[in-house]
Amino acid sequence: MPSGAFDVESFYAALDSHRQAKGLTWREVSEQSGVSQPTLSRLSQGRRPDVDGLALLLAWSGLDAAFFLPGASSPEPLAQLTANLRADRNLTPENAAALEQIIRVAYQQFRHE
Repeated sequence: MPSGAFDVESFYAALDSHRQAKGLTWREVSEQSGVSQPTLSRLSQGRRPDVDGLALLLAWSGLDAAFFLPGASSPEPLAQLTANLRADRNLTPENAAALEQIIRVAYQQFRHE
């Protein structure tokens, strides 16, 4: 990825995770977000979306574009994950805490320092 460039691969992976969590097909993502299927296909190939497509996908997914820019300040990943797990109404507080613990151990094992 060129310096200062938007990380399309990570953005697409995050979109795909969001899509899977909602149980949607890419066609349904296209319909819900207002982004054309060819744009989604180009993203899957690592090509950048146009600014309108990017804006629509960010709005649809709730993702923050800053997370995909090198050097941009972002929250500590585990802190952000903890907040998201605790906000998930599908999890009890105990289940959220258990998932946090599992992920924390795995994250510490695999992160690069």
